Amino acid sequence: MFQSDTYLCMAFPVPTSQDAYIVDFIPRASMETVHHMLLFGCQTPVSTSSYCVQGTCEDEASIIYAWARNAPPTKLPRDVGFKVGRNSGMSYFVLQIHYGDHSYPLNCGSHQRQPFIAGIYLLMAVDTVILPGKRVTNADIACDYTSYPIYPFAFRTHTHHLGKVVSGYRIRDGKWSLIGRQSPQLPQAFYPANKEVNVKYGDTIAARCLFTGEGRTSKTYIGGTSDDEMCNFYIMYYMDSKHAIPYMNCMETGSRELFQHIPAEANTPIAVSPGDMNSMMHMGNHQENKSLLDTNKAQQVLDQDFHLEQVSTWPQSSLQLGQVSGLALDTDSNLVIFHRGDHHWGADSFNSKARYLQRSLGPIQQSTILVVDPDKGYILKASGRNMFYLPHGITTDKENNYWVTDVALHQVISSDGSDRTLLALGEAFTPGSDSNHFCQPTDVAVDTETGNIFVSDGYCNARILKFSADGKYLSEWGAGSSDRRRRIPFRIPHSLVFLPNKQEVCVADRENGRIQCFIAETGEFVKEVKKEEFGGEVFAITYNGLIFAVNGDSPYYSAPLRGFVIDYSTKDILDTFNPEKKEFKMPHDIAVTKDGSVFVGDAGNKSVFKFTTEKLHHSVKKGGIEVQELEGKAVGSLNLGNFFASHKGYSRQGFDQLSTEGSDQERNDEDSSDSENEEYSAVPPPQSSS
Repeated sequence: MFQSDTYLCMAFPVPTSQDAYIVDFIPRASMETVHHMLLFGCQTPVSTSSYCVQGTCEDEASIIYAWARNAPPTKLPRDVGFKVGRNSGMSYFVLQIHYGDHSYPLNCGSHQRQPFIAGIYLLMAVDTVILPGKRVTNADIACDYTSYPIYPFAFRTHTHHLGKVVSGYRIRDGKWSLIGRQSPQLPQAFYPANKEVNVKYGDTIAARCLFTGEGRTSKTYIGGTSDDEMCNFYIMYYMDSKHAIPYMNCMETGSRELFQHIPAEANTPIAVSPGDMNSMMHMGNHQENKSLLDTNKAQQVLDQDFHLEQVSTWPQSSLQLGQVSGLALDTDSNLVIFHRGDHHWGADSFNSKARYLQRSLGPIQQSTILVVDPDKGYILKASGRNMFYLPHGITTDKENNYWVTDVALHQVISSDGSDRTLLALGEAFTPGSDSNHFCQPTDVAVDTETGNIFVSDGYCNARILKFSADGKYLSEWGAGSSDRRRRIPFRIPHSLVFLPNKQEVCVADRENGRIQCFIAETGEFVKEVKKEEFGGEVFAITYNGLIFAVNGDSPYYSAPLRGFVIDYSTKDILDTFNPEKKEFKMPHDIAVTKDGSVFVGDAGNKSVFKFTTEKLHHSVKKGGIEVQELEGKAVGSLNLGNFFASHKGYSRQGFDQLSTEGSDQERNDEDSSDSENEEYSAVPPPQSSS
């Protein structure tokens, strides 16, 4: 039997004297016997025996594959391969296996010349010390990229037990773009990167590993044994064969000044389910993993391996709601519901000029704003009596004030929950298109730092407006496009969300069936998410590291009503969800809590649905987490055994062997026809956005 921390090596010649290309990897191993495997390419192996006593290669060793913890196979893009054989400098493969039996990856090869050559870029921390009991320790790495363009297509993270999340970024012109982010306690696969990513000369690549020292009684250093730690972020890339560099790395500690701008997501652990965590325990450290599990439970965010399911027992008592138009969360993580009481939006609510025709009904006498316990559904607080006529969107600020829109009043109103108005933007019951008026505004988003206010306006305008915290008009903009010649104006910008970690504002452009995101400071267009699965309508969005959205009925497309979980960077749909017993009728707004519970307000059903990820479906595809862009600089060969031996306090053990590691159909219950349709009240949007 091989003991813990045994490193086995197997060297074998590349089975050809010609140029050849590795185009696929199929791992044949299980974490029950193998912690990780590394495949190197070199000219001369140190030894052909089973144990890595003196290292892997006599010359420079290039990492070409890494696997750990039951990871799925990595697929290389078409026309991309790792060059081996005659002119590559790789005439031998050396497979290193950490702890276990004689398992190995099968490499699928080709003699056909590949126009693009694959390589590995590794960021690795070397000086980090994790103090015992300290809740958070960051290992930061950053390097300038000084070579030919590379095109990342996959990433992988690696730590031992104490790592909670590893994030990699490209920094270009001061802006941080996410390459990939993953929990190293999940299968340490290569996850797909954004296909549009490119890295060029002058960019900076950076990575952060977040560790915890909780449960440890002594300092933990970077080292090669299971009691040490590691901080590795791998990028698998391809580049033009004329300039191919098979291996690059970065070991420079990032400056404090640089990393003070790192996005907040890098400091947020990714939740690992008890089942996943238990299956990952290895090499005897069960109690240590248990303490990590308990810590992760307290800081859960949604992971990519999940499926949302309805909590059919929520709420535990009837909330007696009218048409539910808006949802939000307050600073205490309670759910805030905005509903219309006994008022309805119908075909006779507005005239052709968007003026409200039912003022004689007076304001809604019921409490239109309800603060609800997210766990049980009990009402904790009620407000908003005799203030509103046709509620629509709602959000909260850091002072727990409510910011709402009323489409009948054509106003944006803030209140403190005491049935009084703090600030009103727009002129009551007066639609307009200048900076002092709105026309059926739909939603509000608030910058969590500056307090700036963003308004989506709306059913009869096609713009987003920006105001200061005290209501001063700052700017406005219309729809965006990567091709200015083909810019399509908003068609009911229906829902807004502010992304704190990205300083962006995203909008659900309802009738165009798309999501668009903009830089909050300037209104500059960033990206668009448009999917066939939306069925032509996107009613609402929110954000918690991932995008959550709901669609609606479209007169032009047929698609089921459901919720979506979307990777911001790759735009991939990671999950879809809908109620089990009662179908969505008109999902109108969506909110997500810090622990990943999702609430959907349905105007048609006059109800709120709750969904959680407690029941994990491992058949759900691994969505790949957020991925964007990256870079770095090339360095020479790396002997970690010698490197760490020269640093006081670091263990050499293991490193002699290692080179590294819808239309708004708001219907009465009595009438299921389309007669009461918010589209009837919407004046056609202008032909060009402002």
